[in-house]
Amino acid sequence: MALWASSSWQTLFLSYSGGSSRMRNDRRGLDSVVHVGMAETETEAVTIAYEEGERERPKWAEETPLSRLVSSLLSFKPLYSVLKLGARQVLISTAEKNDIPWREMTREILESDVYKELNSIENPSLKYPDYYLSPFHAYDEGNLSWLAAAEAEVATMSMVRRALPYASSNEKATQELRGNWIQAIKQHHMKHSANRSIENILDIGCSVGVSTRFLADNFPCAKVTGLDLSPYFLSVAQFKEKKRPPRNNPIRWIHAAGEHTGLPPKSFDLVSFAYVFHECPERAILDLVAEAFRLLKPGGTLAVTDQAPKSKMLQVQYSSLSFIFLATTYLIF
Repeated sequence: MALWASSSWQTLFLSYSGGSSRMRNDRRGLDSVVHVGMAETETEAVTIAYEEGERERPKWAEETPLSRLVSSLLSFKPLYSVLKLGARQVLISTAEKNDIPWREMTREILESDVYKELNSIENPSLKYPDYYLSPFHAYDEGNLSWLAAAEAEVATMSMVRRALPYASSNEKATQELRGNWIQAIKQHHMKHSANRSIENILDIGCSVGVSTRFLADNFPCAKVTGLDLSPYFLSVAQFKEKKRPPRNNPIRWIHAAGEHTGLPPKSFDLVSFAYVFHECPERAILDLVAEAFRLLKPGGTLAVTDQAPKSKMLQVQYSSLSFIFLATTYLIF
């Protein structure tokens, strides 16, 4: 995956997270980064610092005569519904074989009082972007449903397990993936932000708050905000957070579009996108990045972590290597 950046505002560098034990031995560490020089008027494409495969995307994701035939068959709704149900059962069974209690965790949410959170979360005047209103992840309503919200965390756990199949447990996999991400953010901010502390954090596309809570846990002195387009996801995030011991700085949840947050400019030291961009069309990604830099203070950090379709590991093993992209706004003295 390539990311762009307007050369007049930021310095770029990349490091990476996840991968097999063999790849971890071969890769450059978090201290080794890829710096991209910028000209005053250029827009720069940035490539990823990991071992790339021969393809732009995995073979199983490419368009072929067979994939076109499958797409035609799936356009027949009755057949699609049957196949979707079968694929869903396989996904759930595979997760539970890896000690991820998919059905139990989903039922716990759906049978709880999470629905009471919606009124305090939802912004009824919010206009959803068109791309967000399509069926997504095999949910007819996309992310605008209680079932999608109830299953979001277990789906994330399954993704992490696929990314780190060598981890001894689900907890260890999560700690390595998220831990590498936090470590990269801290190292980058310390190096490029003149020792400015991280006091305000915005997690855009926060889903049910997994990444948001991880940020709050690792930056306990910061005020953390989670922002998402789905009021159902945010309701689950707020419900889960209320089950935890109170924080000195409670997390704030905002129902808004990441492209147009309505938040004041230059108000955050860190803006994060965790596993958001692979779900967005290109035009949305450009708008999200532009909004992130509008929101960042001088010397602030933009952090992006996501799946990497050009990863050799993903193309060969169906396991998704993650990358971390970090950028800093120019300091003004």
